[in-house]
Amino acid sequence: MSKEAVFTMKLEPELRAQFMAEAAGEDRPASQIMRELMRSYIEQRRQAREYDDYLRRKVEAGRASMKAGHGRPDAEVEAAFAAKRTRILDQT
Repeated sequence: MSKEAVFTMKLEPELRAQFMAEAAGEDRPASQIMRELMRSYIEQRRQAREYDDYLRRKVEAGRASMKAGHGRPDAEVEAAFAAKRTRILDQT
């Protein structure tokens, strides 16, 4: 991958000094670490977007299912789980 772009940023002198010291402690160039951090951030954001899309699709599917009459009333679900809890507690 070509490394022709320059990225300039402003930060506190203490933060820069600490970062440079840690990079030097690993015998690694600061630019390499920054590229890794950027790639990691990009991957985290991609995964977050994918999860948000997945969740949105699940919610939409659930809403469509409810509108089509395939759902169960809240009271029915609560009663079923209350009965399950009672059976489990009775077994202990």
